[in-house]
Amino acid sequence: MYTVTVTRDFVAQHWLTVPDPGPEGDLHSHHLTVEVEVEGEQLGEYGYLVDIDDLKAAVDALVDRYRDATLNDLPEFEGLNPSVEHFSRFFAERVADGIETDRLDAIEVTMWEEDAAAASYATTL
Repeated sequence: MYTVTVTRDFVAQHWLTVPDPGPEGDLHSHHLTVEVEVEGEQLGEYGYLVDIDDLKAAVDALVDRYRDATLNDLPEFEGLNPSVEHFSRFFAERVADGIETDRLDAIEVTMWEEDAAAASYATTL
């Protein structure tokens, strides 16, 4: 199995909407690191699993969308607690929509909060 990984850092804000969130219920920022990994069994004609420039561009476009944003204000988080788990799923789905996936078997996104905790979402393609 081949894998290709792209990592980016950015800051986003949110507040948690769960009962008794404590200080996390107030608007606050997180330094986030997103790690996007795609995998597949077959390489293309030129020995690539995926065009890494296309993968970088898809990740960069999403980072630009979420950088300095308040997640609670975005339509994809409407009615949801803006957890890092939900965030990793949204990111994975949007990366998959932005790249050629013919040779890919899976995509996994790991979203790190402050280098202290992370959540991942993986899906087969």
